[in-house]
Amino acid sequence: MGDLDGLDLGRFGIYTFDFEHQPAARMRESIQELDDRGWPAFWIPELAGREAFTHAGYLLSCTRRITVVNGIAQIWSREAPWAYGAALLLADAYPGRHVLGLGFGGVPRPGITPLAAMAAYLDEMDGLATSNPLPRAPMRRILAAYGPKMLELARDRSAGALTYHVTVAHTARAREILGPDAFLGVEHAVLFESDPARARAAAREHLHPYLNTPYNIAKFRRLGYPDEEITGGGSDRLVDDLVFWGDLDTIVAKLRAHLDAGADHVAIQVIGIEPGRSAMPYWRMLGDALLPGDGYEGAGVRPTA
Repeated sequence: MGDLDGLDLGRFGIYTFDFEHQPAARMRESIQELDDRGWPAFWIPELAGREAFTHAGYLLSCTRRITVVNGIAQIWSREAPWAYGAALLLADAYPGRHVLGLGFGGVPRPGITPLAAMAAYLDEMDGLATSNPLPRAPMRRILAAYGPKMLELARDRSAGALTYHVTVAHTARAREILGPDAFLGVEHAVLFESDPARARAAAREHLHPYLNTPYNIAKFRRLGYPDEEITGGGSDRLVDDLVFWGDLDTIVAKLRAHLDAGADHVAIQVIGIEPGRSAMPYWRMLGDALLPGDGYEGAGVRPTA
């Protein structure tokens, strides 16, 4: 479990938007603690202005062992040659510690489907001739994928797929499409709140953008939710399937269900954190429950920038 083209990401990692809103010093402090605690993978999106490769490079420069995964770098935020060159440099500088996750997004280009856009981007990337030195360790890439055709593209043109805001049933279907060898990473949101009303209110606030965008609505329909369960903030069933809430034991059991369904790795997104606060207390709890050891040996000697 957790193997991505020869790279072991472990069974569980962390996914967070939080670093897009924090100063560099706080990011450094947090990622170094996670590295020391033995978290094997840290997933970062590209949404609120933090450029994907400089963000990943900074986090890699602060740490010694943790793998940083772009989850995802938006394909229309930069042309294929620059994404390829940046990924090569990170693979060379930090062997086995960076994964390029590519996904549909960036400046809109009306009339082009996500599948066609991604295929064209990969065609250009794979056809490049570069004067940049090739890394000793391979440059690894995965694709954000939900529907069957994008999952097939991820299987055939990359090391595997990352799915986002999906159910355990989707994980099982994705594994069938990907086959036994391709990597399957699954993001899942969790909320440490045991009161149903408060938990579902916070979950609906988090899910609101996803329940109101066409591609996500189509995804939820494919997962078997009728329109009446998607509209109006989402039914309790949909909310509970997309955000695992409750106490630690409840959340851990539900996360493990993705592994049982065929995921190689689960990237855990803790939600419900007040602005200006850190998810670190919850990351510590999750690490104690999910990670096999107590952290890396020799913790304490750190890069300073």
